[in-house]
Amino acid sequence: MSEHIVKAYDNELESLGQKIAEMGGIAEKMLADAMDALSAFDVQLAQRTIAADARLDVLQREIEEQAILTIARRQPLAVDLREIIATIRISNDLERVGDLAKNIARRAIKIAGDLRIPRAIVGLRSMHESAATLLKDVLDAYAERDVARARDVWAYDADLDSLEDSVFRDLLTFMMEDPRNISFCAHLLFCSKNIERIGDHATNIAETVVYLVTGEIMPADRPKGRSILTEPTETS
Repeated sequence: MSEHIVKAYDNELESLGQKIAEMGGIAEKMLADAMDALSAFDVQLAQRTIAADARLDVLQREIEEQAILTIARRQPLAVDLREIIATIRISNDLERVGDLAKNIARRAIKIAGDLRIPRAIVGLRSMHESAATLLKDVLDAYAERDVARARDVWAYDADLDSLEDSVFRDLLTFMMEDPRNISFCAHLLFCSKNIERIGDHATNIAETVVYLVTGEIMPADRPKGRSILTEPTETS
């Protein structure tokens, strides 16, 4: 390829990476804001979190379209092809992280008028801290092409699953103590499931980073905790 074509190709790959970085920053902020809104029963912050999801959706579509065009134009091989495929995969996972954060924000709005048992949020905050760390670490692993860090994220997701089990037991206890707590705690149960699923998407990204750098496919069986609650699909 001529120098001009090579430079244009490099620019296309760099643009895809920049958009992934922007998506990662938005997803991290949405997760943090959704948890803050839930903890503080802050309806306005929850609404801003929901609104932020639109930008993630736009970026995900742009990345997918740009990646497909780049493959068609450049016909990349080996690591370059993996680079482009990785951006498609990671953008899909980050878009889903945004959807899950948006779901938490929606739950925050629903329970904002019911300040029943604020201490029930404590376990969710622990889950959030774990999920936020996984998300940050895996985005750093992608930026730095750090396979070891990506493998750590893949392994540590089991800790988040264990935290979800603990939150489930605590919320179930609150519901058994007083039936008036059932609706409030049910919303929190679904929030905990959303946070756990964010951890799953972080491990998906970790698998993609390993594939990008090494070409290796991670084992199908991840370290997993016990799944207690399956959330019905919510509208994005």
